[in-house]
Amino acid sequence: SDGNGFIDFKEFLLAIDVTSSGTPEEKLNWAFSMYDVDGNGWIDLVEMTKIVQSIYKMMGPGKVNNIQYEKPEERARGIFQRMDVNGDGRVTRVEFVRTCLNDQKLIELLTPQAEFCHVQ
Repeated sequence: SDGNGFIDFKEFLLAIDVTSSGTPEEKLNWAFSMYDVDGNGWIDLVEMTKIVQSIYKMMGPGKVNNIQYEKPEERARGIFQRMDVNGDGRVTRVEFVRTCLNDQKLIELLTPQAEFCHVQ
């Protein structure tokens, strides 16, 4: 949270707390902060592609359920187009949170242990 590029113990504990007990909006805001790698306030297609590639690697081959696209780059492009509501080439925090809250599959893909993020 201090933007120094490292996670100290306090920041680690805060992340654990938010991802385990926060509201869906808090969890998505935290996820956005993780994915906005350069901290400029939006996610671009390059960052989105890195996110999806990392998720694919983490899940391992054959573990990504209901893949509509074969390659993570194609999946990232599809997600980005859905999230970039105003078509400016940037996904803002508001666009990210709103899109995820309206799409359970997206929440499950983009948030850690999303089973506790189900929208009711």
